[in-house]
Parts: sequence; C-alpha cells; structure tokens
Amino acid sequence: MILQELTGTYTVIGNNQVAESETYKGILDLSVNENDRIEAKWIINNSQKQFGQGFFKDNILVINFNYKNDNTTFKGVVVYKCISKDLLEGFWSEKHGDPNYIGEERCFRVSNLKEMLN
Repeated sequence: MILQELTGTYTVIGNNQVAESETYKGILDLSVNENDRIEAKWIINNSQKQFGQGFFKDNILVINFNYKNDNTTFKGVVVYKCISKDLLEGFWSEKHGDPNYIGEERCFRVSNLKEMLN
C-alpha cells in the first residue's frame, strides 16, 4: 500500500480512553501535504473538531492530534494499522486521558455521500 491510497473520508467508530465503555462515532478526512505527510481532520459526535499530522510506513499510520475543549488544548497520538485502503484499525492515547486505558478506533472508507449520511 502507498500513502496516496489512504486519502479520502472514513466513518469512525471508537471507544474513549476511560474505564467505562464510552463509545463515539465520527468522520475522518485524510489528505497528503506537500511534504508527503498525512493531514487528518476528525469530527467526533457531530461537534468536536480534531486536527493532526502524521506519517506512514510499512502499512502503519501514526498521527499526532490535538483539539480544544473550552480553553484547554488536548494532545495525543493515534496509531492505525492499515488493514487495507478501506479499513484502518487504531489505538490512541492523549495526555490528559486515563493512563490505565487506551482508546480504540475502527475507520471504514466512505464510498459515497449516502453512506456518509447514514
């Protein structure tokens, strides 16, 4: 797989970095910048915007991300195993999360607008 094959929009299903089974859904957009780095934009639960930049090697995608909540900026890292260009399986951690747990995500490529709206 090559970096450019990962560009596009994915639906996201995940679990937060907490003891309880706290799930979320969202959208992930991946693009490639002029330095062949991944640019990522998430919208979680239709409201929370997150941004990141990362790199790709040996079918592993690593993205450092950040987002703001009130006046606090949260930072973390997500690691995706690229099963195929249409399926990413990942785990993540952020600085202010519970260090006893790791968040998890599965990302499925959106093939059309109708699928994204469902």
